[in-house]
Amino acid sequence: MADQGVRVEGNELAEGRSGGGSPTAHPEGERYFVRFTPMQRWMHVVMFSTFLGLAATGLTIRFSTNAWAQHFALTLGGFGAILFIHKFCAVILTLEFLYHIGNIAYRIVVKGQKGLLWGPDSMVPNLKDLQDIIGNFRWFLGLGSKPHFERYAYWEKFDYWAVFWGMIIIGFSGYVMWFGPFFGRFLPGWALNAVQIVHGEEAVLAATFIFSIHFINGHLRPDNFPMDTTIFTGIQSEEEFKERHADEYRRLVAEGRLEEKLTCRSERSLLKVSRVIGFTVVAAGIVLLILSVSAYIRQ
Repeated sequence: MADQGVRVEGNELAEGRSGGGSPTAHPEGERYFVRFTPMQRWMHVVMFSTFLGLAATGLTIRFSTNAWAQHFALTLGGFGAILFIHKFCAVILTLEFLYHIGNIAYRIVVKGQKGLLWGPDSMVPNLKDLQDIIGNFRWFLGLGSKPHFERYAYWEKFDYWAVFWGMIIIGFSGYVMWFGPFFGRFLPGWALNAVQIVHGEEAVLAATFIFSIHFINGHLRPDNFPMDTTIFTGIQSEEEFKERHADEYRRLVAEGRLEEKLTCRSERSLLKVSRVIGFTVVAAGIVLLILSVSAYIRQ
């Protein structure tokens, strides 16, 4: 998982710059700011890669009687290969999740970064998120103006915690199934059967959520369509910054820290690669969503 909620420090900012020279030198007159550090971006790459692998193989196993699942399994070498890939992706994603938890604990306990638990840079929901939800619905209905968001909008926090708790539920149940003889020593038979149901149904729910709600929030909204490359490049234009995180922008200006986030414009090659990867993942997710939902309905 992306190491979200962690303030961009000076050394991380230097790593996040996508070119040499002065960060304020922009021929077009537009300024650019760091939103995600290199570590956050790479963790997101690992996360979506392993999740896509888990979804593709897991849904294939879940709907193994469907023709598309059988053809996909044969293409990869059979259901034995599908299961191996599924377990491999599970281990990699688990290691990343444990690193994320360890990193947060280290920053809070050792470095004293209490802002990870509360404050504008935190991923923990607060009263402002509730106010933003109400304000957004009022805006949808034409009853008020569009609310301004801090570093993380309420739907970004919802995405984060949905994945966080999904990792615990799906991950634990998956390992219980994987090491059934061990857990069978102290778990009753009905619990092992329940775990199998929980794992399958929660996985379908998670895949459906990511491939619909998350993709819409991240890429398919009118202000993001057809692709938001910020999570890949880590950089956001000043115009986007002011529009999407107005409260954070004003806070950094008031604190005199806005210049700390200045960086250079993303390389064109990085933007092209980001769009190719993004479009590929979104397309694959939508195809899996359609196949799994149709298979689920036909059961």
